[in-house]
This record gives sequence, C-alpha cells and structure tokens, in this order.
Amino acid sequence: MPNVSNIHTLNSIKKHSAENMIEVKNLKKSFGDREVLKGINFSIKKGELYGLLGPNGAGKTTTISILSSLLIADSGEVFIENLNLRTDTNAIKRITGVVPQEIALYNDLTALENLMFWGGIYNVPKQELSQKANELLQLFGLEDRKNDRIKNYSGGMKRRINIAAALLHKPKILFLDEPTVGIDPQSRNLIFEVIEKLHHERITIIYTTHYMEEAERLCDRIGIIDNGEIIAEGTLEELKKNSPVKEIISITFSGMNNDNYKKLRSFRSDIKLTENIVHFYTSDAKTELPKLVSFCNQAGLEFNNIEILKTNVETIFLNLTGKQLRD
Repeated sequence: MPNVSNIHTLNSIKKHSAENMIEVKNLKKSFGDREVLKGINFSIKKGELYGLLGPNGAGKTTTISILSSLLIADSGEVFIENLNLRTDTNAIKRITGVVPQEIALYNDLTALENLMFWGGIYNVPKQELSQKANELLQLFGLEDRKNDRIKNYSGGMKRRINIAAALLHKPKILFLDEPTVGIDPQSRNLIFEVIEKLHHERITIIYTTHYMEEAERLCDRIGIIDNGEIIAEGTLEELKKNSPVKEIISITFSGMNNDNYKKLRSFRSDIKLTENIVHFYTSDAKTELPKLVSFCNQAGLEFNNIEILKTNVETIFLNLTGKQLRD
C-alpha cells in the first residue's frame, strides 16, 4: 500500500510531489502530555476522494485542522499543490474549502446572507458571488428557503449551507470533517449526491468519518486511523485483500467474566472481546461455527445472538484494534 515514509531518494521525492495534490509527512501533534498525532503519512492524488476513517478521538479532526491551517503541527511537513503549508499558508487557503465539524454560520442571518458574507471573506466579486450563492442554494435544495434565518433551519439544512459556504470560491481541494453527523436521512443522501458530483468534477476531497458505510460508498482510498496512527490504507478492495480475516463470528453472551473468557481462549487464542460480544476471526465461518457452538454448549457458556460479518472496513478495523469503529 502507498506510504510516503518509504520514499528515500531525492528523485523519488520529486516524482512523488509531481503526482500528488496533497502530501503529509511524519505529522505530529500533542496537547499537553497527550500525543494526538504520532507521525502520520499519507498522500492524495489530484481529483481523488480520500477517506480518513476512525473512531471519535482518533486524530481525524486534528489532522484536518492542521491541513486547513487552524492548528500548527509540532513537527512534520504538509505540501498542498506543491506549496509548503508553513510558508505558503495564504496561497493554500485560496485553493481550499473547509467544512468544519461544528456549524460555522450566523443564526440571525438568512442562508443567502450567510453565503454572501463568507464569499466576501474570500474576495469573490459581488456579482459572481450572488450567482454562485444562488447556484449552490439550488444544488442543495434550499433555494425556496434562502431568505429564512439560519436559526429556523433544521440541523440537516444547516449542514448543507455549511458545505455550500466552503464552495463559494470554487476551491480545488475540499476538507470535509464529518459533514453528516446528527442529520436526517434526506439531508445525508443529498450531501452524498453533491459530494459525488464534486468528485466527478475532479475536486480533490478529504472526507473524515466514523461511519463505515460512508467511506465504502464515497471514497477512492481509505486511511484507517486509530490513536493518532494510520494503521491501514488502500482502496476498499486492497484493504479486503490484505486483511488476513475474511469473516468474523460475533457472539453476544448473556454474561461474560474472566473465567468464561479464559474458556473461550482455550478454543481460540486470537479472539477479541468488546463488552459481552466475543469476536472470532476466521477464513471459513461455515466450517468453524458448528465447532464453536458445540464448544460453548459443552463449556456451559450461554449466548443470546450469533452474527457472521463478512470482510468490510468495520471488520478490518475490529481485527486491527480489537475495538468497534464507533467506540
């Protein structure tokens, strides 16, 4: 799988830079004694939709905040369209759009007034800005509500305007930090459709999420991040192919204690436990499941539910970390 840390020569660095829109090299960030980013590396090609997938607190928002100049890294390098983030900050801001996790809108202004304000921050000419704002309102299905104050919008409608505000200056690169958190299904689907349209138009996108299904639907490549480290990276097919686990048998037990856990480990030592759910990794669940059920019955272990999970981003993450993606 691609890894910028494997680049050793000057020639390969030059070649790598020419091919990528974004390069992140050995990025580190701590808050007090807490090391949030532990030297992450990744690169993104022009027009690529790259998903940064991980649980809350994994380091996704910190990464986006550094790339969008809201935070300064302790060490490491970031290059965006061959510009150095430390020395070419203003030039980078002109070609990037940022959609923060928190809503960045003025509640007492209308949707149109908000867009005109934020577009003015980017020095978009007024006539061009008015046209672009109305195009985006139509794109996000809010043209008939453009003169309503934001405080009267639903959460999903606010999210849509939040994204629209980041597109007013026609950025080449878009940072989306969990843009669908806490919204209704209609708004989520509309946001997906807009993101897919932007992707088709070759805008380079970084999309952070802790929703597996979003990463699988939208992203060309996925970087799985946990505890400040990227622990796997590649296309969905590459992640599946490289995973030693093809299926997971998940059994929910009515009561799980240390003695029962030890019994299960005598059956398989590589199991992982999350609350009362025990996960068994296998390449052939059909063969292994009857043996597992028989063992549980003989050992007096009562279970409430059995589920067989096929390999996807969730099972890959679970195998790598022993945690659910949304823990």
